[in-house]
Amino acid sequence: MYKRARNNSVNSFTFACRIREKGGSMIDALADVPLFAGLNRTELAPLAALAVTRSYPRNLIVVNEGDRADTLYFVLSGRVRVFVTSSDGREIVLNTQGPGTYFGDMMLDDGVRSASVMTLEACKLAALSRDVFRDFLAHHPDTALALIKNLIHRTRSMNDRLRDLSVLDVCGRVAKLLLSLAREVDGRLIIEERLTQQEMGERIGASREMVSRILKDLKAGGYVKIEGRRITILRKPPRAW
Repeated sequence: MYKRARNNSVNSFTFACRIREKGGSMIDALADVPLFAGLNRTELAPLAALAVTRSYPRNLIVVNEGDRADTLYFVLSGRVRVFVTSSDGREIVLNTQGPGTYFGDMMLDDGVRSASVMTLEACKLAALSRDVFRDFLAHHPDTALALIKNLIHRTRSMNDRLRDLSVLDVCGRVAKLLLSLAREVDGRLIIEERLTQQEMGERIGASREMVSRILKDLKAGGYVKIEGRRITILRKPPRAW
């Protein structure tokens, strides 16, 4: 069972009272977030002063689907998994995120959390309250535009996933996932992200057993080479089997 972070909604009083990171290091951390590209250190200083950093152990629920949303989180180190839970208890992974990314931005509409977020490894996160971030966006329209563009990108990605679920069979979805994860290293397509078959299934809406069977078929067909959890794509996998 996953552990859940206590008091993960950080209010304005908490921001004022918690011991803060040294200003310089927090400014550097925020400067590495693409959302704030183009902002100078002076502009980032107010956010850095109000950001609360916390360390989270592996397999901890940071935010839970349906909870009140009032905090934006930035991933400073480690990786997190964003997922939703179906009515029958199945988890569907929407994304995994690492340093330089953020989650919780849908708090701006005063609604509840639309997804849960769990740490995949020990993480360090920085949190900003909704009111602080709203005020910052009001004075920095370029950052607001970058936020909108990211939301549009996520919407397009969700549309692609819905289309894949309706058009592609499981083999096609596995093939598309493998190709999307692969990076060229010395002329070879290698998947360096160490995913379990269960995690792959959660990303594409399939069972671990089905993913295992397809990977075995792809290996037997000479499409992939599997060494532990490292996968090398030898030739483009078929979209259907």
